[in-house]
Amino acid sequence: MSLRPNPWVSGLYVAGLVSVFLGERVAGAGTGWLVLSGGGLALAGLAVAWRVARVVRASGDRRGLERWLLGLFLLGGLGVALYFLPPDAGTSLAGVCEALFPSLLATALLPLALVEMAAASMARGPVLEPGRIRAALHSGLGLAFALVFAFSSQYVATRADVSWDLAYFRTARPGDATRLLVRRLPDPVEVTLFFPPANDVRQALEQYFRELARESGYLRVEVLDQAVERARARALGVGENGSVVFSRGQRLERLKVPLELDLARGQLQRLDEDVYRRLRVVSRPRRVLYLTAGHGERGLLPQAATALEKARPGLSQLEEWLRVLNVEVRTLGMAEGLGTEVPRDAAVVAVVGPERDFSPEEGAALRRYLEHGGRLWLALEPDGPGFEPLLEPLGLKLLRVPLANDQRFLLMSHQRSDRGNLVTASFSAHASVGTLASLGSDAAVVFSGAAALEPVKPLPRGVAQDVSVRAAPETYQDLDHDFTADEGEPRQAWPLVVAVEKAGVSGASPARVVAMGDSDVMTDGGPRGYGNPYLLVDTVLWLLGEEELAGTVSNEEDVPLQHTRQQDVLWFYSAVFLAPAMVLGAGFLVTRRRRRRGAR
Repeated sequence: MSLRPNPWVSGLYVAGLVSVFLGERVAGAGTGWLVLSGGGLALAGLAVAWRVARVVRASGDRRGLERWLLGLFLLGGLGVALYFLPPDAGTSLAGVCEALFPSLLATALLPLALVEMAAASMARGPVLEPGRIRAALHSGLGLAFALVFAFSSQYVATRADVSWDLAYFRTARPGDATRLLVRRLPDPVEVTLFFPPANDVRQALEQYFRELARESGYLRVEVLDQAVERARARALGVGENGSVVFSRGQRLERLKVPLELDLARGQLQRLDEDVYRRLRVVSRPRRVLYLTAGHGERGLLPQAATALEKARPGLSQLEEWLRVLNVEVRTLGMAEGLGTEVPRDAAVVAVVGPERDFSPEEGAALRRYLEHGGRLWLALEPDGPGFEPLLEPLGLKLLRVPLANDQRFLLMSHQRSDRGNLVTASFSAHASVGTLASLGSDAAVVFSGAAALEPVKPLPRGVAQDVSVRAAPETYQDLDHDFTADEGEPRQAWPLVVAVEKAGVSGASPARVVAMGDSDVMTDGGPRGYGNPYLLVDTVLWLLGEEELAGTVSNEEDVPLQHTRQQDVLWFYSAVFLAPAMVLGAGFLVTRRRRRRGAR
């Protein structure tokens, strides 16, 4: 027997479910609840019984349709049963039922609506098309599954409240410089970590220090909980967890690290630098580096631009690196006694970018300082004084002509003057550039507006020189200051940095001097990501007589991407115009190809 589709059965079923919903969520209790919920269940049950009767009476394709509809009725009924018959509240199974019953109702009602609409469209047809019914059923199930997935994902995201940080992160490992420092510890150093157990930051720190302790038996690492070891923590000046204490005798250095990994990530990425600095403080005596003043030299603070002169960057970054090496920076001028003698506690005297020559008295004080084994760092400029009284006894001469290179240079202002930003990776094997020599082209150094230093032959007696850094072979002397290679401007690998040792008098230790043809290489205005810091740190270590401690410090911090203004403009217009144009062009080509295929 063939039955015509009858949407009223499904309408009665849906009406029953709506009545149950109103009774449970609106009435809630009392007579209204009993009428709505009880009546709704009765209507839904009557609709199911009616659908069973239709399945029995139908035949052929009509019977298949009725079976599908009956299955959806029963699926919705299962959802209602899970709502009224949950397990004990508070159990995990109760939570499953609470989440499952609306999913079952959605999976039943959405396909039911689409199947009834498809059947109604074929009500007057001579035959029923099972394919259309099946397609409607599948579409309804797909919509129901997508809806359940969307609500489930939103529910889990709201209740779990978990976020993922996909940024690069890794705790720094001990660098070469830190390992060398530990191997040459003069006395035992104790490192005490105060962290609670089962702490992620503690685990990262413990792994770092355990690896570092393998370099020497003089480094002893201990991990304690401040809440348990209160007496030991009090003796080391620690009041709470989250501290790393470096101790050697009466010397103490502390490093605070947050207990939460999210807050400690940045510090863990530069951990090696912090550890290196504190190990030097507790294991090495503090040294003093004097910066000369009173002759227009570079200072720690930047100099503002004037009507006649451009702004000059300061040396605050150099001071930070020196602080890592446990070196204190002080000023030395006529007021501090430079006209008489160099202070006895001077480990190094640095002359950085002077604009005027020294007085005869100051020059004589520096020469006497060198004769008794002093350490001098000269960073000169092409337009500054030539310092002949100091350089001639060292066998050097400053060629006061700026250098330029039209093939290897660093673009900074995108002007022709950028040719004065020399980039070089030509290093000797001298100890004052040991780290740079090991890194090679990975640590190129940038000199801005440099001049060449010419060794004078024959060398004075007792003088040994090493040209530690040279310019690229294409570098030329810019005699007319137009940043253009003209005829008569010689090209060669000009000496940029020269390390000199000179025998002292009366049995004094040899003097050490590092002369540079540029002072910008030492300033805060230097570009990031190049080898300038290694050049300066290795120079200081060699002047201090600690060249065996030179090496790289590990740092896992992300290097920010820097763009010039022209690059930013290019990225902007590419994102606004070029990318959409490429998408539209690809769409046009695909559409055109389809039309050609259709025409054939």
